[in-house]
Amino acid sequence: MKSCDLPDTQNNLDTRQIVIDRVGIKDISHPITYIDRDGNKSATVGNFTMTVSLPENVKGTHMSRFIEILNEGSCEFSSSNFGKMIEKVRDRLESKTAHIILDFPFFRKKKAPSSGVESLMDYQVTLYGSLDNNITEVMIKVVVPVTSLCPCSKSISKYGAHNQRSHITIKAKAAAGKTLYIEDLIDLAEKKASCELYAILKREDEKVVTERAYDNPAFVEDLVRDIAVDLNANENISYYRLESENFESIHNHSAYALIENQKC
Repeated sequence: MKSCDLPDTQNNLDTRQIVIDRVGIKDISHPITYIDRDGNKSATVGNFTMTVSLPENVKGTHMSRFIEILNEGSCEFSSSNFGKMIEKVRDRLESKTAHIILDFPFFRKKKAPSSGVESLMDYQVTLYGSLDNNITEVMIKVVVPVTSLCPCSKSISKYGAHNQRSHITIKAKAAAGKTLYIEDLIDLAEKKASCELYAILKREDEKVVTERAYDNPAFVEDLVRDIAVDLNANENISYYRLESENFESIHNHSAYALIENQKC
């Protein structure tokens, strides 16, 4: 039997007169190719949530069309052209709105500070895309692991100071006509931390990063304030939500701070 001879139940009339704000697929893994700030292409695996709105008179959406979109071509994009995929979802599903949430690990090659040995550092990235009233918006969220060293501990101890790994999370939206890259947010977070992290460190590198952290102590409040100063001055960013969580090494809790700013 041909597909055209089969009933299309999704297109049946629904009489309950209730609009569904978002309906689609959630938590589907698919290979992607991400194009970074320098035009380099990196293969990774994305986790997608893809939804559209559904009118009050339509019974169901066509779930298979979301999967078809992912399987067409190489699923290749950057933060600057991610909006094209959102438009494709809206058009293919014949909806007024479309939303995509994409999580993926972003790998970046880094050189250790003394030995120069190269390794890949991973960061967790989320792209949020929405299309409503013919307006497309894309936001980037990146979680940047860093080192933070406590200023209080340093000031009261005869030697040493407690330090810990921290997660700096920045969610930001580019200003109109501007482009925002994942690396922009990573660079900013790592620059303001007591010290950045590396996947591989030789002994001479461990000495450098330990001493660098000791020379740059920062409370969780310092981290978010220092980063916020640069975010506020960045004309490429119209909105940000900035968080820092310090996984305390001498307490059984985390220190936490948040700053949010709708700039324009």
